[in-house]
Amino acid sequence: QTMEGPMAKGYWIAHNQISDAEAYEAYKIAAAPALRAYEAKFLVRAGAAEFPEGQMRPRTIVIEFPSLQAAQDCYNSSAYQAAKALRTPVSIGDLVIVEGYDG
Repeated sequence: QTMEGPMAKGYWIAHNQISDAEAYEAYKIAAAPALRAYEAKFLVRAGAAEFPEGQMRPRTIVIEFPSLQAAQDCYNSSAYQAAKALRTPVSIGDLVIVEGYDG
């Protein structure tokens, strides 16, 4: 029997454009407990960016989770969905939930 390596991490990668910064702050506050519950760790949070190729929205967010399952479960949790309801009216964006590369 072989030992399995550590499980690949899961990630949310989002590109957002916000129309109401104050309302978006309410989303961030509401989302924080859900993210903590699933051991989320911000790796990128809307830092300085340039776009040498293609077109992106101005804010890039990368959040790491212990596993793909944790990333999926966090998104689908009632706590996160309640927070998302605050974000949806004040931002547009793209979000991918993706498994990390464990090569």
